[in-house]
Order: sequence, then structure tokens, then C-alpha cells
Amino acid sequence: MKNSSGKSGDKAAKAGRPKITQTAKAAKASSGASLSRDLARLVQQPSTLAQRTDDIRHLLHVLPAGDAWYDAPDHAGAQAALSRRGKQPDSLAKSALVLELPGGCLSAWLRLDEAKSAFEWHESLRQALKPLLEERPAHLHIALHGPAAFRQRAARAAAYVAVLNGAPLPSWKSEPAPKPLQHLSLHGVSGLDLAREQAVAEGNTLCRQLTLLPPNLLDPAQYRARIRTLARECGWDLEEFDLQALKRLKAGAFLAVARGSGHDDAAIVKLRYSGQGPRGKAKPIALVGKGICFDTGGHNLKPARYMHNMHDDMNGSAVALGILLAATRLHLPVNLEVWLAIAQNHLSPEAYTQNEVVTALNGTSIEIIHTDAEGRMVLADALALATEAKPQAIIDFATLTGSMIGALGERMSGVLGNRDDLAARAVAAGQATGERVVAFPMPGDYDEALDSSVADVKQCTLDSEADHILAARFLQRFVGDTPWLHVDLSAARCKGGLGAVGSDITGFGVALGLALLDQWPASSQKPGAQ
Repeated sequence: MKNSSGKSGDKAAKAGRPKITQTAKAAKASSGASLSRDLARLVQQPSTLAQRTDDIRHLLHVLPAGDAWYDAPDHAGAQAALSRRGKQPDSLAKSALVLELPGGCLSAWLRLDEAKSAFEWHESLRQALKPLLEERPAHLHIALHGPAAFRQRAARAAAYVAVLNGAPLPSWKSEPAPKPLQHLSLHGVSGLDLAREQAVAEGNTLCRQLTLLPPNLLDPAQYRARIRTLARECGWDLEEFDLQALKRLKAGAFLAVARGSGHDDAAIVKLRYSGQGPRGKAKPIALVGKGICFDTGGHNLKPARYMHNMHDDMNGSAVALGILLAATRLHLPVNLEVWLAIAQNHLSPEAYTQNEVVTALNGTSIEIIHTDAEGRMVLADALALATEAKPQAIIDFATLTGSMIGALGERMSGVLGNRDDLAARAVAAGQATGERVVAFPMPGDYDEALDSSVADVKQCTLDSEADHILAARFLQRFVGDTPWLHVDLSAARCKGGLGAVGSDITGFGVALGLALLDQWPASSQKPGAQ
């Protein structure tokens, strides 16, 4: 087949056209795609709130750290409540005060320390907003006090956190679904461009909505149908490499996992967004996502405790979609290619087994050691396909290893890659967005653990020791010398929420990924060699 540029010659082209191709010309972009209508509308009021009106029923006051009240309305009541509890005004920088005001207004009072990190601001704002949003208001007011520069920074953070947590998430309870936040008024700012905060919130919400869908509502066929709808709404080019196409490509690593399902619905889905402007003519940046819709572990069956919530195992692909949606909303001037490895890891007579030897799309033979290490198998062929397109860099997202959770817990994620400066960019982006990551080394001597007597490489080991490093060493074989960053999403689920996000499913990676794309123009050269 020919690729979208009309040029032929790569392995995918020679294998024949995928089953489904959809272009932006055939599916014109819609700026009013359905997802955005569930997000709160923002209104900026230039004057600081001097007097509370009767129509304000849910109100957050945000002040700088210290003891000044900046003539905030009702601050005498807040000060009296703190005094009654033996606390000083500056204690609001540690925890918010929730106060019922005359006339039936529920208020929260919070101070933000400008020396604190983005993560700390997001956590404080989320916890302060929680009692207000739990009442599911249609309209929320945020009053910003203090110097203009503080009000602007606080407005950005507060708007992001409020819109994010006011958006609806899927629920199948018999009671009426909670109503989303419809309006957000920011008092004390004007003229702020909050498009980025809204776009990241929408991308994160998409990621969480998809990840929360139960496995009977998001099998590979249903997932692919949802992606087609998104592609039509957003004007993305779409190609689906179904099982027949992948057989022609000899994508043996992906096919080994997919054959355990009784349905021929697995596929590697490619989406393309073409940015405008000078950078829009550059080679694409590839995003790759693991999309295992349910993971039983295969023949190496997971116990019930660890199989629970394994519908989350497609979260990496949802993160990639969230980044793509946010970039589209912002008309980001980059070219993006997104590769989603969508399958299930099931147990059946046809499922792959330990000690099989399979050959990946790039010709690497793999000895199967553990069938529950399926994520690196489907990623191997997706990465190989992405590499053939010769992108300027590849970033993959995956809920890949338990050892990363063992190393970091659920409050940060880990990154590894073949370029030190790309990993350093990710760490900086994590600090800026509040989605914190730790860069791990991946020295070559770790490859000894993956030496196989019958194949080019072992899929993994039977020990859990340093599996996050071994998984990255394995995946590196499928990207060649292309600059590559691997994000192991140990923070995809965090009980009670994390940073800006109040739900257990965090959408971690969407803000991080978009920040990395924002940084791309800072250097005209590819990330330096490790």
C-alpha cells in the first residue's frame, strides 16, 4: 500500500493496506466535538470580589501565604472560626477552612505559598474544592486576592483543578448521575488565555472516562469504534492494522498476545494530527500507547486480587489519546503520529505459552518467559511500526511493570530512555505540570538477564527484580537509534486522587506529555545521544 503521503517502500506499505483508512478530508474537524460540552464554561471578572451576592452559593477564596486578608468579604467570620480552633490566619496554607456563610453559601478558604511546587498547589486546591464540588453545584465562584501576578497564577491553577474535577465520569448506578459543573467564575482576573488549562483538562477527562469503562463496554472492537468517532470529530487521519494486516507484516509479538482472545478484534491503530506553521512541516513525533483492554495474565493466570481493575491496562493508550485531543484543541504546531496497541490478554487453548519463540515485526526473535508480560510484547511491534515511519522521537506510555510501583508507589511515575536530555526534559515537565516523574538509568549490562539460548532475547525474567529496567532494555530493541522515552505509568491509579485529580484514576501523563510537546521548539536539534 501507499502511506498517507503517497510514498511507498516501508514494510507496512509492502504488506498491504490496513482494513480501515479514514482521512481528515473525509472527516472534517469539528471544533464543537461532543466531549467539550461537559466541561465548565469559564467567566473572568476583572474586579476582586468585594461583596458576596446572594446568588453565590459555592465559593472558594484563594489568598497568598501570610496573614493578610486583602479585604475579602466575610473574612471576619473566617478569622473568628480559626481563632475558635486556636489557629492563625497563616494556617490556611496547610489546610483549607470550610465555612458555612449566612444566606446558605458554602465557602472554603485557602492560602497558596508561591514557593511551593505545582504539585503542591494542585493538591491544596483539589482538597479545598472537594467539599464544594461534592454538592455538585451548577455554578462555582473562585475569588482571587492579593497581588496581580499571584492572582493570575492562582487563577490558572484553580481553573484547571476546578474544571477537571467538575467534569462527569462514567457511572452505572441506578440513582441519577451527578450533574457536572456548568459555570466557573473567576473573580480578580481578566484577559487570561486559559485555553491550555481547558485543553489539558479535557484530555485528562477523556483519558479517565475511557479508563473507567468496564471491560464489557470497552473490548477492542468497542474501543476501536470509539476511536473512529473521535477521529471523525477531531479531523485525525486514521489507519487500523487489523489482524490480517499484522499477519502480513509478521508482527509476531503482538499476534502472540492477541490470539488468546476468541475474537479477531485486536489491532494496532494509527492516528495522525498535522499541525500548522513552521514546525508542522517537520517529521512527526510518535506517541505509542499500550491498550490492553483486559489482562487476565494468560496461562500465567493472575490471582483475583491482582486481576481486579485489569481493565485499567489500556490506560497508556488513553493517555496518548488525551494528549492528542489536547494538542488538537490547542492547534499545536507539531505533527503527531499516535500508535495504539489494542488487544486483550486472555486464557484459552490458543493463548500463547511459556517457552514459545515468536518473531517480532523487526525480525527480533523472542523467547516467551511469562505470559503476563504481554504489555512489552504488543508495544514491541507498535514501536517497530512507529520507528519505520522515521519520526523525530518516540514517547510511549504504558502501565507496564509492578516493579515500578514497588520502586515509586502510586504517586509518581518512572521514565527511561535512550537520550539523557529527553529524560531530563520529562523530569522538568513533571515538575512544571505537577505530574512528577523519576528518571531511571538503563545500563547495557542489564541485558545479561535477558540472554536466551534459543532466541535473540528473552521477553523478561521470572524474577521481579528491576523489571522496570529490564522491560525498557527489551523495548529499546524495537526503536533503533530513534530518540525514545518510555513512561511506566505507576501513577495511573492512586487511591483518593493525586495532584489536581480527585478520582482514583488519575489521567497521569496527559499534562506531562503535552508539556513535552510544548518544549520541542526549544531545541532545533534532536535530543543528544546518551
